[in-house]
Amino acid sequence: MIDDLDELVRIAVREVFETMLSLELEPQPDGTSLQSSAPHVAGAVGFIGRPSGVVYVYATSHFARDITNAFLGLTETNSASDEMINDAMGELTNMIVGHIKSRLDDRGMSCALTIPSIVRGTNFTIGAVSSTTRRLCVFQCRGNQLAIEILLKPVNPA
Repeated sequence: MIDDLDELVRIAVREVFETMLSLELEPQPDGTSLQSSAPHVAGAVGFIGRPSGVVYVYATSHFARDITNAFLGLTETNSASDEMINDAMGELTNMIVGHIKSRLDDRGMSCALTIPSIVRGTNFTIGAVSSTTRRLCVFQCRGNQLAIEILLKPVNPA
């Protein structure tokens, strides 16, 4: 299941970034880790049903500002505030997970989405219980990394 979800994430991320931001992302090899100790902004949206889990979208604060400026049509001189960045990263995460939800629904695996939330900080990690499967997908865009972390709860047979 995680491999299917992993592929859905990769497709959703590329589609959302190309359509909404006109930004092309280059997937990085499996095992690529985050390379920056700079402050990060992470959007999170959970999905509850069959399957259940959460998706985090990580970007450095600087790249999150660039993403928000592109999303809102702002310039460096008229740059986004922290509140605007939080809203944009939450909405971007919601669009990515909404795309995944739609594909899961098409496969007969319906789920509901949680409201987006934001985490900000430096050198933070997201912990999960031991039974959770986790996958990190890293993309490169204009010299910046974007990471998508999937935490998947074990699927109970129907």
